[in-house]
Amino acid sequence: MSESLHVDCGTCAARGPACDDCVISVLLGAPAEGVDLDADERAALAALAESGMVPPLRLIPGATKVEPVQSPLTWQDYA
Repeated sequence: MSESLHVDCGTCAARGPACDDCVISVLLGAPAEGVDLDADERAALAALAESGMVPPLRLIPGATKVEPVQSPLTWQDYA
């Protein structure tokens, strides 16, 4: 079983400054649903980038969104 790398441009910490120089944006236009790359695909993109044919992958995964925990206390509890 091959591990895949999920590239989600919407959660990439480098989004904006590095998008124009990222292989995903150059080849696919930053798809909203993201893209899954297997080991062979990552190797192929790395070979293309090393040869200067495309920019490298600039993915910097952002933090996972978490939901805030609401305290059961209210202002009346402090009165």
